[in-house]
This record gives sequence, structure tokens and C-alpha cells, in this order.
Amino acid sequence: MKRILTGDRTTGNLHIGHYVGTLENRVKMQDTHQTFVMLADVQALTDNFQNPGRVHDAVFQVAIDNLSVGLDSDKSTLFIQSLIPELAELTVYFMNLVTLSRLQRNPTVKDEMQQKGFGTNIPVGFLNYPISQAADILGFQADIVPVGKDQAPMLEQTREIAKKFNELYGETFVVPEILLGRVAKLIGTDGNNKMSKSLGNIISLSDDSEQVRKQVKSMYTDPNRVTKDVPGNVSNNPVFIYLDALGKPNHLQTINEFKKRYLAGGIGDVEVKDFLFEVIEDFLEPIRAKREYYQSNPELINKILKTGTERARQEVQNTLEKAKKSMHFSFNDF
Repeated sequence: MKRILTGDRTTGNLHIGHYVGTLENRVKMQDTHQTFVMLADVQALTDNFQNPGRVHDAVFQVAIDNLSVGLDSDKSTLFIQSLIPELAELTVYFMNLVTLSRLQRNPTVKDEMQQKGFGTNIPVGFLNYPISQAADILGFQADIVPVGKDQAPMLEQTREIAKKFNELYGETFVVPEILLGRVAKLIGTDGNNKMSKSLGNIISLSDDSEQVRKQVKSMYTDPNRVTKDVPGNVSNNPVFIYLDALGKPNHLQTINEFKKRYLAGGIGDVEVKDFLFEVIEDFLEPIRAKREYYQSNPELINKILKTGTERARQEVQNTLEKAKKSMHFSFNDF
């Protein structure tokens, strides 16, 4: 059975962009693949080192997000990154295989450095992020990594590290393949290409109906459309992008009808947004029910994370020992 490794930075509740980017795939694949899901608290510290309490508190909520969308702890291993120190040791060995210039050229790192405004004051931990992520993936010998499109350059760097290690020390690591979500990218509700909690342009999986309605009402649409009788654009319109991403089969006919009317100038933004609100509520209803159950049973979450982390650590310990033997850097006789 092939294995997948994926995960989430623990900086706050997950949103619907996370769902279509990776959560949906990991839930589907847990029936056919060995599934490991990491709560990436160490990675979250790279740009939240001044607020570790935020990262710590988010671990529990991100675990609930995963379980609420359908992750089954009997089928998948949910674990906490910081409780597996072997990942940090593997990161150190991989650091010798990557140049500084290669890290600086990584498109994902470049974009995030610009967004965070680091300038020349780039924390080493943040720049080292791709190497740490490679250790996470390769430490589990993952065959497939379900990620969003924005993370594709990170996985390519992981593949480079695996190949370089194998060339130097012999076949040791699986070179993983990427699996993109059904929707390449879900843009922010404000039309921004980047979804961000700090920008307030997301709809979280934990949002209640009032919060969802507020976000939908304020959604960016077609700026060139002043009245409903003016033909509009649906291809770069967040309202229709969200309808395509979250609509169920029973919504398809209405979505197609609304697109035709919108393109022809025969429907207003308010009517389309009202329908989108219904679609999102339909999507979130079962998630909210599961969330309520898990939030009412914190001892169950603790048990799932403890059991999962113990299982995950054993896997990485085995991989680390294999890697050190390949490097002739194992001292088991001591």
C-alpha cells in the first residue's frame, strides 16, 4: 500500500481553501493509502516565533478541523511535528545538500518573504523551511504528497534533496510525487490571489452562519459590472469560483444557469451571493456537527494525538537509522 504525507501549519483554524487544496484528497485517500497527517507546529514557528502560544493553541483546533472534515483516526495517523525530534536531525543532514542560492530561488519562499516584509532580515529558520519540509516528507518515505498549487515548488525541492541523497549515499529515500487538489487555487473573498487570515479574506471551516453570510455579502465580484443588466465575467469571479469548488451535484444545474444569466447580464450579484451562501452552508453543516462532537470530547483528541505521534515517531526513527547507515554515520556499537 502506498503512503501519503501531508499536513497543516498550526497558525489558526483551516479554511475552505485548505479543504479544496488538500483536505479533500487526504480524506478520500485514507481508504486506499497509508495516511500520515502532520500538525506542523515547528514550521509554524518560522514566522510566529514571537508568539509560540498562538502556535501551541492552534494544534488542537487544526486537529479538530481535520477530524471534522472526515479524517478517521483509525485509518490515518495524526501527529504533532515538534514531538518527533528525529525530523530535526534529518533536517540537519539535508542542509548539506542544498545551497543558499537554491533556497532563495524557491518561488514559494520568495513570495512568502515578500508578503511578510522580511526585507534583508530573513530568519534562518524561515529560509530553511523547504529543507525542514523535505525532512518531514522523506522521513515518512511518502510516495505521494497532496498539497495546494502554491506548495508545488516546495515539493520539487524535496524531490531534488531525495535524488541528491540517493546519488551520494545509495538508494535510501522514495522520491515522492505531488498530488494537486481538484481546484488548483481558491482565491480570497476580496479577489486577492492569496487567502490569509490577516487579510480577512477567508471563510474558515469553523465559521458560523452569521460569519459566512457576512463574508459572502462582502465578496469581490466583477468590478466592471455596475448593474445586473451589464454582462459580467465569471472566470475570475470569486463567487463563481467558490460555487464551482463547493457545489454538490444537486447544485450543478443552478450554477450553470446562473453563469449563463450572469454572462448575458440577466442576474444580480445579490441573487448569486444568496445562492452561494446556501451552497456553503450545505457544505459546512456536516462539518459543524462533527466539530461540536470533537470539541465536547477533548480527551479523545488528546488520545488520538498521543497515539498518532507515537506511531509516527517510530516510522521516522526507522527512516533516520536507515539514512545514517547509508551515510556510514551510524554508531550503534557505542
